[in-house]
Parts: sequence; structure tokens; C-alpha cells
Amino acid sequence: MIKATIQDLPENHGLTSKHLLSFFKKVQESNLDINSFILMKDGQAISQFYRKPYRKDTPQLLFSLSKSFTSIAVGIAWDEGYFDLHDKVISFFPDKLPDHISPNLSQMTIHHLLSMTAGHQDNIYGEVIKHSDWIASFLSQEVHHVPGSYYRYSTHSTYMLSSIVEKVTGQNLVDFLMPRLFEPLEIPRPSWETCPKGITAGGMGLSISTEGIARFGQMLLEKGLFNNKRIVSEKYINLATSKNADTMRDEDRIDFSKGYGYQLFLCRSDCFMGNGRYGQLCFVAPKERIVIAATSCLPSMKHLQSLLDLIYEYILGQINYETSSNLKDELALQKYLSNIAYPLPVSKDLIDKELVFKDARYSIHKNPQCIEEVRFSFQNNQLEFQMMYDNKVNKGYLFEFGTLFHGQDLFTKDLALHDQEVATHAYWCGEDTLVLTLFYIETPYVIKYNISTKNKTIELQCSNNASLDTQDYKITGVLL
Repeated sequence: MIKATIQDLPENHGLTSKHLLSFFKKVQESNLDINSFILMKDGQAISQFYRKPYRKDTPQLLFSLSKSFTSIAVGIAWDEGYFDLHDKVISFFPDKLPDHISPNLSQMTIHHLLSMTAGHQDNIYGEVIKHSDWIASFLSQEVHHVPGSYYRYSTHSTYMLSSIVEKVTGQNLVDFLMPRLFEPLEIPRPSWETCPKGITAGGMGLSISTEGIARFGQMLLEKGLFNNKRIVSEKYINLATSKNADTMRDEDRIDFSKGYGYQLFLCRSDCFMGNGRYGQLCFVAPKERIVIAATSCLPSMKHLQSLLDLIYEYILGQINYETSSNLKDELALQKYLSNIAYPLPVSKDLIDKELVFKDARYSIHKNPQCIEEVRFSFQNNQLEFQMMYDNKVNKGYLFEFGTLFHGQDLFTKDLALHDQEVATHAYWCGEDTLVLTLFYIETPYVIKYNISTKNKTIELQCSNNASLDTQDYKITGVLL
């Protein structure tokens, strides 16, 4: 349980179990794929769930929600006197500057990086990552606008903030934040991906648990305090949650159009949030003293706006300090939350179907994925599925029918391959189609293989729900 930071949970926290149950049911009816969710009120988790197979103790990839953590690193370094927020960016990297320093580049400051107003016209992500030296590549990009005059969301602006903190402190970002942020928030040492030069990515790549997100949000709510310990100054939090950039241009999502602070979006009713791709969320409602942490697999950030709409209607809009829950409603809520799980079909007549793939090997026709052969074997109700590649790499997975099997696999997160937990599931769909599903539960990624055999041939279709690295494909082959 997340510890209270200010006071114990009041007997009446203003949200009834009936209201909360309506919210969670509406989320499900709206087909919003939420993998974990924590609702905090006055420093206590009053409602939470983890959609099976996702678990409480598993770190989650935050994507751009990482930016908000980098912002706090900047705030702490500023508090400790390492730099001023109006220091020029070029002053930190004299050995990385382009031959010509434009007037706009020369005016760019830490404040501009924080507020996403560095002055670039377009998203420079694709251009920067073409090179191994992201700092030099960033500084070489044309700065079309006077810094401070034009908002453009930029992951590499956040990367530059990480680079500056690492440059002035002589520590990588995780080492710098361990005693200052992560340990006080009781967050185990996290994984944070780096650029090709080994500098912490800053704008992406951080993995922590959903509880860690909630604690971080609680610290923001308390203006830099957690369990009465000062993490970052109240002055910096006030700057970070003030409007430093106008985000209305070309924006039709209401809670993305209210302005931008320091790596935080301002929302309706004086709320604010950090968010990341596929719906990773840290949402803070100061007036209601509510924090919401969620990890998700949403197909677009417009779906995150749909989730926010439900939060405003069914949570913030339902707070009533004259009401309380009854036991029946509380039990109904807990039963509902405990049963939230990814839908996993169960196959029938397994014994007859085992023979279809028992110790079978298929030669695969030439394909862009460079898969040469797939193999299957059954033993003790357990299926082993292997793919052999032309570079002699062997990818193998174990599956159990009727239950999830937990193993390890090397798979991409944001920037690089990581050895991580994978939960696998197998079932028969129809007479001759085997469906294999892999849940990379430290990320939103789910990979699915539909495998059919007929007349000594095989057709394998691979689909994924979200991965930035894996494309859908279909391969065919013949029995060896």
C-alpha cells in the first residue's frame, strides 16, 4: 500500500464505491485498455487494479512520461546551484557547437528546453537520431523561431536537459536521482535507457512501477514534499505547473490545449499531468487532492483524452463530502477490480490437436524477416515454439494451454533490446489454427501469432498491438 504523506485516509474521502464502480465499468465499456490504475486521495490509494497478467511489482516503460522525471532532476540541480534556468544551452557544450551559431540558437536557454519552446519549427526527432552524437546533432538543427515564441513538443529538448544535468553534476541521471528522488519515494533503482553515447535519454526510456508513478504524483501534489521530506523546491514546482507555453495551435484535445509547464501539460480545473505514448499517465488534481497513475495500451493519445474525460466526469465530478460507501458497494467494487484481466480464450479437445504440431519442423519460404524454419514440440501439456533465422539466431518460447507461462525474452523497449519478463498463452481457434500470444508485461507490447497448417503447409501471421520495433507480417512454408 502506498504510504500517506500528509494524513491518514479520512473515513469519508468523498468518493463512494458506487461512483468508482461506475467509472471503472465505463472505462471497460469504452474499450480503453488500461493495464494498471491507482487512484490516490489525500495520500492514500483508495482504489487500484492490475489487469492480469500485469502485476503490481513489475516496472513499466513510461515512454514520454519520463520527461516529467527529468524535469524534477533539473529542478533539484537548480535548487542545488548547478545552473540558472536562463543559462544558455550552448554554454554547456562548447565542443559540440556547429560552425555557425545562429542568433536563435545562441538565445536558447534551459527554460526554453523545459517549456518546449526551443524554437524548432518541426519535430526534429528523426533528424537527431540519425547520428550517434545526439547533442551535436541537436545543436546543428535549424532554429526557425526566437526561443520562447513557438511551442513544439520535442523529445530531444528533454534529452538536452538530461545531458546538461549529467554534464554539470558529473553523474548519470539515475545516480544523481537515487538519493534525491527515487530512494525518498521508495522507488527501487530504475532502468533508464541511454543514447548511443551513454547519456540518459531523458525524454523517454524510464521504467518504474505504477506505484512509483503514484508516489511521484503525490510529491508533485505536495509541491515537492514526500513524507514530509523536501525533494524539490516549492518554487520550482510552481514554475513547472505554470503556463510557460501556449499549446492551442492545431490541438483539439482539451486537456492538451491548456498550456505547458516544465515537462507537464496543464489541464482543466487547474489540474496537470505528465503522460507518455500509449496512455502512460500521472494526473494531479490539486483542489480535489487526487493523484491518478495509470499504465495503458491505448492506440492513440486521443484515447488518453477519452480516459481523462471519464476521470473528470466520474471521479472529479462526483466528489461529494456528504456521502459515504456502504459495505455492499465496497464488496462489489473490490470483486469487479479483482476480476479485471486480459481476455484469454480457452481451447477444447487439446489431446486431439496436439498431433498437428507434435515434433513438427517447417521450412519457411524466403521472407523479409529472414526466418528460415519454425519448429514445434509438445511435452507434458507444454508447447515449445521456435523460429530459426538465417543468421543462426534461435528464438524459442514455451507455452501452456489453459494458463499463462512466465519466462524471459530479449525484446525492444523504447530504444534498445532488454532481457525482460514475457507471459505466454496458447489456445486453439477453430479446427486447425493455433494462436500464440506473448505479453511483454514491462511494456504495453503484445505479440500474437496465428498459425495454420493444411496439406503439409504452414501459414504464420504475426501481429502486434503497439510495438515500435515489430511490424506485422505473414510467412508460409512446407513440412520437412
